[in-house]
Amino acid sequence: MKYSGIGGQAVLEGIMMKNKDDYAVAVRKPDGQIEVQTDRYVSMTEKVKFFSLPFIRGVFSFADSMILGMRALTFSTSFFEDDEDSSPSRFELWLDKVFGEKLEKVLMAAVMAFSVVAAVGIFMILPLALSSLLRPWITSDTLMAFLEGVLRLAIFILYIKLVSNMEDIRRTFMYHGAEHKCINCIEHGMVLNVENVRKSSKQHKRCGTSFLIIVMMISILFFMVIRVDGILLKIISRIVLIPVIAGVSYEFLRLAGRSDNPIVNFLSKPGLWMQNMTTKEPDDSMIEVGIASVEAVFDWKTYLKETFPDQYPEGSL
Repeated sequence: MKYSGIGGQAVLEGIMMKNKDDYAVAVRKPDGQIEVQTDRYVSMTEKVKFFSLPFIRGVFSFADSMILGMRALTFSTSFFEDDEDSSPSRFELWLDKVFGEKLEKVLMAAVMAFSVVAAVGIFMILPLALSSLLRPWITSDTLMAFLEGVLRLAIFILYIKLVSNMEDIRRTFMYHGAEHKCINCIEHGMVLNVENVRKSSKQHKRCGTSFLIIVMMISILFFMVIRVDGILLKIISRIVLIPVIAGVSYEFLRLAGRSDNPIVNFLSKPGLWMQNMTTKEPDDSMIEVGIASVEAVFDWKTYLKETFPDQYPEGSL
């Protein structure tokens, strides 16, 4: 595998691919046609030098992915809005009057803020609260921290299991698989076409699912070492340490995405196993969407010739 620098994300009936500052969102519209939108997004790590420092950049890279993901999702959902009742409600009219042209950005910020708060509550505070119920029977702080981590993983797996039963989520997981397959196809030196993408792996070490699993595993180690007394201080410590844990996790994910070291590959296994739940095998129409998204922002032919010169001599592509 040779690192290409491209990454992506599945959206509603589509795929977003990013290459440096350029990104494209390809969506399969209800009429069967593929609509592609291209744009640029300069990350916070490029705008502010401090944000690009190791163990700092992980937090801001995650924020970048959320912002860009919301933009891509907003574009994809625009093709599937229900038009049965096109008249806006009084609340929608009030929002439009108050915020005007900034309404979309305000709503996006509100959704992101709610998502972060909900994630912290469900995956950080809830496991702590549940594990604390067993304190009368468990006296070891180390065992309590380990149990909290196990509960955190269990809640995450249960959450994925539940949402995967929804039709839209299941199809999004299929597009997620198509996204990985397209990147793997290129990075393993194969021509980007439906046949080659179909036989490529739907697992990739740079996946966001792997990042979340790494965060949860590293959090176990952190909370086994860093101990505070009292439930309130424990809650505060869980929240305060999130950026630190995310920063360490990002550095490992960054290393894993560029390395074939056996040790790194072994440590990446839990994230890859988890991707069996968050990625599904796509059909050919989904693969076509992934290819369209890649080709809008990435010259894969030049990449193959430069990265695999023995396979693709000059004039072969």
